Amino acid sequence: MATLLHLDSAVFPQGSTSREVTAAFVAEWREQHPDGQVVYRDLAANPLPHLDASAAAAGSEDALRGELVAELVGADAVLIGAPMYNFSIPSTLKAWLDQVIIVGHTAGPEGSVAGTPITVVASRGGSYAPGTPRESFEFVQNYLEKVLTGMLGAEVDFIVPELTLAHSNPEMAELIPLADASRTQAFADAAAKAKTLAARFAA
Repeated sequence: MATLLHLDSAVFPQGSTSREVTAAFVAEWREQHPDGQVVYRDLAANPLPHLDASAAAAGSEDALRGELVAELVGADAVLIGAPMYNFSIPSTLKAWLDQVIIVGHTAGPEGSVAGTPITVVASRGGSYAPGTPRESFEFVQNYLEKVLTGMLGAEVDFIVPELTLAHSNPEMAELIPLADASRTQAFADAAAKAKTLAARFAA
């Protein structure tokens, strides 16, 4: 029985594109893998404490860090909702990363998370794609790709719904068709990736 660890970090419980896309991923995962398990953490509704000196020194011997690490290590696949806030990831997601990254355990050349597939839904209100005016402001994919692959050794894949503010921002009205196309593609990618992973662990 395969286990999916699902993390959401969007502040608002309703109207969040990242939450909607991760939910679509999980729905497809459950349909394809009904015997699988989904472990869920809503990092916005139940934020984790920032890493402090005592927890850092204790490593996985710290009760909370031990619990979080066990969830991560025990997962066959990980799904993360990571909307862009002020050009970067939500602080709640950064807190989770600081808690679970333990050099010599989860992180490092022979870390216990190496090879784990992690799918990140990196939604953003505008576009930061290559060639756009704000390409250099993109610190969500850049950061998560480096930390998840460089420290944890995970296999990372991104789903990127862009221009999510087009319908609510009059100045972006002309971008609505592009926003709708991006959203449609994100849901299609979520279903396809969930199906592929479910098949991988059902074999």
